[in-house]
Amino acid sequence: MAVGKSVIGAELARVLGLSFVDSDHKIVAKHGPIPRIFAAKGEHHFRQLEAKAIADVLDAPAPAPVVLSLGGGAVLDSGTQQLLARTTVVFLRAELDTVRERITRNTGRPLLAADPVATWERLAAVRGPVYARLADITLDVGNSNVPQLVERLIHLLETESRKENS
Repeated sequence: MAVGKSVIGAELARVLGLSFVDSDHKIVAKHGPIPRIFAAKGEHHFRQLEAKAIADVLDAPAPAPVVLSLGGGAVLDSGTQQLLARTTVVFLRAELDTVRERITRNTGRPLLAADPVATWERLAAVRGPVYARLADITLDVGNSNVPQLVERLIHLLETESRKENS
């Protein structure tokens, strides 16, 4: 959460000439703002919408290559985990110091509304190990700008592809 998935993913897709899909944007386009979904129907309902949005992309017949940015909690869904096992997963890892400013000034994150820093730490402690287990590539996003991160990520993706093909 707040590690730059959407920005880095969009730039990676642009550089590679691929489509970019953000699962949160798909949900918003179809169901309205995420804070309103949380307020009206709760997190569980949002997670169901999220899993469906992700499955629509990853479980399509003959899916085209795409860069997909997932919402931070998406990996907690077992169905999503099964779909992710069939593709290359990148874990963008960040320390609290890297995201502190973003999470304290962004009011559009329902789960961080009460105490952003403590909540982010709690969520990272739960989600981090799941991402680490699912990830083919882990990229630390601290102390780098988006072009540097995308360049490093492309190198890691090429290395991963060579390993898979050998």
